[in-house]
Amino acid sequence: MSEVFEFLPVSKEDMESRGWWYYDFLVVTGDAYVDHPSFGTAVIGRVLEAEGYRVAILAQPDWHSADAFRAMGKPRYGVMIGSGNLDSMVAHYTAARKRRSEDFYSPGKKMGLRPDHAVIVYANRAREAFPDTPIIIGGLEASLRRFAHYDYWEDKVRRSALADSGADILTYGMGEYATREIARRLKNGEKAENITDVRGTAIMCTSPADCAYEYVELPSFEEVCRDKLSYAIATRTEYAEHDPVRGRALIQPHDKRYLVVNPPAMPLTTKELDFVAELPYTRNYHPMYEAEGGVPAIEEVRFSVIHNRGCFGGCNFCALAFHQGRMVTSRSHESVIKEVTELTKLPDFKGYINDVGGPTANFRRPSCQKQLKVGMCAEKRCLAPTPCPNLDADHADYLELLRKLRNIPGVKKIFVRSGIRYDYMLQDKNGEFFAELVKYHISGQLKVAPEHCIDSVLDYMGKPHIDVYERFMEKYRRLNDRYSKEQYLVPYLMSSHPGSTLQDAVALAEYLNSLGRQPEQVQDFYPTPGTISTCMYYTGIDPTTLEEVYVARSFHEKAMQRALLQWKRPDKRKLVIEALKEAGREDLIGFTPNCLVRPDYSPAKRKPKAADKDGDKPKKPAAKKAEEKPEPKKPVSKKGWAKAKPKKNARPNKGKKK
Repeated sequence: MSEVFEFLPVSKEDMESRGWWYYDFLVVTGDAYVDHPSFGTAVIGRVLEAEGYRVAILAQPDWHSADAFRAMGKPRYGVMIGSGNLDSMVAHYTAARKRRSEDFYSPGKKMGLRPDHAVIVYANRAREAFPDTPIIIGGLEASLRRFAHYDYWEDKVRRSALADSGADILTYGMGEYATREIARRLKNGEKAENITDVRGTAIMCTSPADCAYEYVELPSFEEVCRDKLSYAIATRTEYAEHDPVRGRALIQPHDKRYLVVNPPAMPLTTKELDFVAELPYTRNYHPMYEAEGGVPAIEEVRFSVIHNRGCFGGCNFCALAFHQGRMVTSRSHESVIKEVTELTKLPDFKGYINDVGGPTANFRRPSCQKQLKVGMCAEKRCLAPTPCPNLDADHADYLELLRKLRNIPGVKKIFVRSGIRYDYMLQDKNGEFFAELVKYHISGQLKVAPEHCIDSVLDYMGKPHIDVYERFMEKYRRLNDRYSKEQYLVPYLMSSHPGSTLQDAVALAEYLNSLGRQPEQVQDFYPTPGTISTCMYYTGIDPTTLEEVYVARSFHEKAMQRALLQWKRPDKRKLVIEALKEAGREDLIGFTPNCLVRPDYSPAKRKPKAADKDGDKPKKPAAKKAEEKPEPKKPVSKKGWAKAKPKKNARPNKGKKK
């Protein structure tokens, strides 16, 4: 078999070369075809192949007509459609709604190879090409848009992606269980309209009686469009019922039909995760992209390993909990060791495993034993604002895995680069993992996400309070000193999250200045579909409490909040001064070390100089007195918060605002 046959077929010629005169499923994706377990299209394709089906891949088809969908002929059983690893609108637009210039999931970073709202467009073209063939949409975009949802780019509430796509079934979550079950039943001759009871799927029907499970009815599409409180109530219910153990089906009326979202599928077991991870991926992009420079997205994951799924971190701005779920499952040590061993045999392997992680790297076990029997708590969080008393914080299994991986021949270094929950680490009374993380698994800097310093804002984010980060930072510093390491913390910070006022942004800038650190990583809040924070942004209501929350909506205020976190940048100076004046904090405009910027003495702002008595020349300014010269600032580390010692009482406005 030639090299191209290691990939699933992508053309009629590929199929003919294999001796195929038919195929079973067409898998459509908005990404370039990358056959790697980090790419959902590859996983679904290989899972179907492992079940004995003939699978063809249609990557980034021309959507302007149905011709590209017809090119390989009609599949026997169905068309599976996803937009790729990102929501297509996120792939296309920035938080400022500006068109991106590059797409790392396309060959040569080329933009424009997928449409906006890709699952809807692809599904409509597939229906045009194959009117009688079952169409199933899935992946991240379909998953997060399964209910009526606010679309930030159109600034309106849209119907479920299932309703707009005209597809027969929507799968949400990771999809392996639902995909296998749907494929089996289609192969057995069951019609798509009769496949209504598969967990992890959604359907459209004419009556609530068509729901196969106990259900809760949500406010209708029309109600959530008309009334923002109804939208917030719907969001709260959607999250409360998103549990595979105790969750009920949800029904949301759409026009004259009903959207039925069945309960989530159970997470894959360790054995099932191992099976999916060990399918015969080529771990590369298809050779057809070589002439265009390949697909850049592979570089971040080429020598990385995913060891877990799910996240009980509960960040309100993150879509992971609503997609993968909050129950954490993990692969066996043997499976991860096998994958790393295979990586060492690749010709371009240099001895470094870039990451052994996942949604949250240091989660390898359920958050508590209770959830295994009764599911995750509907109204409580495991970690924020304070850790649950039932939290089972234990890194022993992850630590043992990392120790085994370090001893594999050919491996020089194992890095942990996925996000870690530092609050979870601090709950582990055994400090071995923290110590060995610092000693062996950091590539010069550790990325963590405190996000903000004001506790009320952190509560809206679903993050721990800033004193937790400070304790982590101090312990990290001590461990680096113990092992004579010069390693730094790189903090992720977010501006303009719902609940953050201009005064809060100023307080965060003061806090950073007191630490002698201006962050390199600043993210303006991005209202992506399906998150709790996006609900807050659209409605001005916190769906967990149904109380009002402040929202920075104008691009100008959002720009000011972001500029305050980058106050040293010359191009942000004007915005910083404007923001400080608007916030009533002109005391931070000056020459003392606590000031963020110097006064604006640009010609446009300068007052005319007074003329001399004869009216000929303006007077020369008097020489500055020596005592008026500002004191030079003491040098501070520019590499990380952990190296800069905060001043006493340097954290202004800490705590909840009264």
